Amino acid sequence: MSDPKTKSDEEWRKQLTPEQFRVLRQAGTERAFTGEYDKHYEEGEYFCAGCGTKLFGSDAKYNSGCGWPAFTKPAEGDAVAEHRDTSHGMVRTEVTCSNCNGHLGHVFPDGPPEAGGLRYCINSAALDFEGES
Repeated sequence: MSDPKTKSDEEWRKQLTPEQFRVLRQAGTERAFTGEYDKHYEEGEYFCAGCGTKLFGSDAKYNSGCGWPAFTKPAEGDAVAEHRDTSHGMVRTEVTCSNCNGHLGHVFPDGPPEAGGLRYCINSAALDFEGES
């Protein structure tokens, strides 16, 4: 298997569903309130659907009402990277997987104040979930 940071689009298309490819590799966004993990509150961990890197824990997930899975913080370490995003006439902070550079979503400063004030708004298509046994 090739390095996820240097995989070709053809390699990614073979590995991902069309929706995962659109989100992770083309910085797409799934429609609000349609994602598998929006209202998902099982205990466990969320991983990058592209490369399997641990991104978020269920202890950081909350119902923000925004229509996408929302987290107050990423997993330990440098699992996610943040980049300035000026697409669509807005200035936002894009969140990507640090291992494969896959687009995950965006982070906003309107999360719960008691949890640090951040809302990581993440596309379900960018995630895989593994529940606690």
